[in-house]
Amino acid sequence: MTQRRRLALTLTSAFLLAVAAGCHKKTTPPPPPPAPAPPPPAPQPAINFFTAEPDTISTGQPSSLRWSVSNATSVQIDQGIGSVSPDGRRAVYPTSSTTYTLTASGGGGSAHATATITVSTPPPPAAAPKQETASPQQILTQQVHDIHFEYDKSDIRPEDQPVLQADAVALKTIFSMDPNFIITVEGHCDERGSAEYNLALGDRRASATKDALIALGIPGDRLRTISYGKERPLCTDATEECYARNRRAHFSAGQ
Repeated sequence: MTQRRRLALTLTSAFLLAVAAGCHKKTTPPPPPPAPAPPPPAPQPAINFFTAEPDTISTGQPSSLRWSVSNATSVQIDQGIGSVSPDGRRAVYPTSSTTYTLTASGGGGSAHATATITVSTPPPPAAAPKQETASPQQILTQQVHDIHFEYDKSDIRPEDQPVLQADAVALKTIFSMDPNFIITVEGHCDERGSAEYNLALGDRRASATKDALIALGIPGDRLRTISYGKERPLCTDATEECYARNRRAHFSAGQ
């Protein structure tokens, strides 16, 4: 084999080796997948509304707190209420003006809202007009009433007993107000009969009334008696009704 032929074989072998080496070239691995995107941030809590209805009350009356919250994991109201649901209503009874704060918390932060209830204090009741105390003379005139008698009689009638008892109560009030007050019991008659007879009858009527008052607890030394007979009639008509009005024991302030 000639030298030229050997050189050609050598070159051919080298070429074939190079081609074979190229066919078995190592494959490059693919690039890694992209990293996952970070999760979106949590939404900010939102207080849709927080109100007090009514927002002005009087002492002792209730008010109603109402609220609605979104995107919160915790909802709190102060003033001792504590945790509540995201939507709700609560009756409250503040005794003075109070501001309530609602706090909504979550992954996105927190939000706050307030509601104020004004408690109005009613004005004090108007003072009752001062009533003047009646004087002994006024009590005698307004509360002590006459005792009436049957024709030609001097005994106290059963129907006059309640009047006599009410008179005794009024007289005790008078004497407690003025220890020196004296009452005169006057005996009166209608116009029938003589003046002398009626003076005696009037005296019996005044004495019977005094004795009955003493029996009801009135001190005798505070009572005087006098008879006017038929001299001081209340009515001058000649009728039975008029006569009945004049047959009486009347009470006046004595000296």
